Amino acid sequence: MPTDQYVVLPEARLVTTRALLIARENIADTIDARAMMCVHGGAGFGKTVAVTSCLRQLEGDEDIRRITFHARPTTRAVRHELFTALELPGQPPRYASEFDHLLKSALASHPRTLILDEAQWLSSDQLEYCRFLWDDPYTQLAIIFVGGEGCHATLRNEPMLSSRIFIWQHFTRLTLEEVLDIIPLYHPIWADADLDDIAYADQHAAHGNFRDWARLTRHACIGLQRTGRPRVDQEVLRWVFSRLGSAS
Repeated sequence: MPTDQYVVLPEARLVTTRALLIARENIADTIDARAMMCVHGGAGFGKTVAVTSCLRQLEGDEDIRRITFHARPTTRAVRHELFTALELPGQPPRYASEFDHLLKSALASHPRTLILDEAQWLSSDQLEYCRFLWDDPYTQLAIIFVGGEGCHATLRNEPMLSSRIFIWQHFTRLTLEEVLDIIPLYHPIWADADLDDIAYADQHAAHGNFRDWARLTRHACIGLQRTGRPRVDQEVLRWVFSRLGSAS
């Protein structure tokens, strides 16, 4: 499993969900078109893992640079993040006009893809700045905005930007049908588990959320090790729920 998994979970596998397959096509089409895309959805729904796995397949063929925002940045901070992400030489310019010229020149030198993660932190000024760079006729730029539920509304509130978004993709919770199909493939402890027990775990703790499934699986592995049980059952799951604060 890629290291971007929420918890360390040996033997976990990247499972191919419908959303991941759609993301793979959407990202490839966006990059081919040198366009902009928005990937959004609730926390733990698999956005980051899907985007990362799709981009990993493109490494070597595409210059991909990623910036993750953890707080609301200034436009100056966005310029500096881009300077660092593009690995530009020397010191960052002092003046905005000089800085903008440098960034546009770098982005015009060859095709690049920018991944802007946690994009819901970007304000109107910073989103306008992204559009300003993308709109330049000489930059060869694709931008993929990735963010939580608020990301969609944030970008939609910027008509000049949202009208240029090539693809919108909304990640949602796994349905119970999807859970029963993919969780047995996700980790060996679920491979021979009773499907009713997997449904029970989803209903009481995971709720179709990949991040919650990762956490639940890690605790279930601990439970099996400590009890010596050969497979997950509802008694093990109730012990897991007690750790997660879930109702049993």
